[in-house]
Amino acid sequence: MQLNVQEIMEIIPNRYPIMMVDRVLELEPGKYVKAVKNVTYNEHFFPGHFPGEPVMPGVLILEALAQTGSIPLLKSEEFQGKTGYLGGIDKVKFRQKVVPGDVLIMEMEIIKQKGNIGIGKATAKVEDKVVCQALMTFIIGA
Repeated sequence: MQLNVQEIMEIIPNRYPIMMVDRVLELEPGKYVKAVKNVTYNEHFFPGHFPGEPVMPGVLILEALAQTGSIPLLKSEEFQGKTGYLGGIDKVKFRQKVVPGDVLIMEMEIIKQKGNIGIGKATAKVEDKVVCQALMTFIIGA
């Protein structure tokens, strides 16, 4: 299953300037998602991070992964119409910079779910090179 940005905005509440998912390439509700963030020089954070050497802040890479990771949970039948919140981030590793022109490929595998809490294994890549990995906990609310 693929989703365009309009369909993504029907699932998650994020909007500009914090919307970090441009397209979903693969989706298995409740289990897995693969999505894309096209990183452009026009991003609102590049003028300040850093002048002369634009680098996507790590916290925003994690935000992009969190938005991506909430999609398979929120597309599962039991959580449609709900909101996903980030409950925790563990074992974060940043492996290389993300810069303007990069295409950030984000994957999240939901490895555990109990009630309204899900844990996912997140990976972000640029050109098949891992740039970030983390375990993320999601809490599904009203």
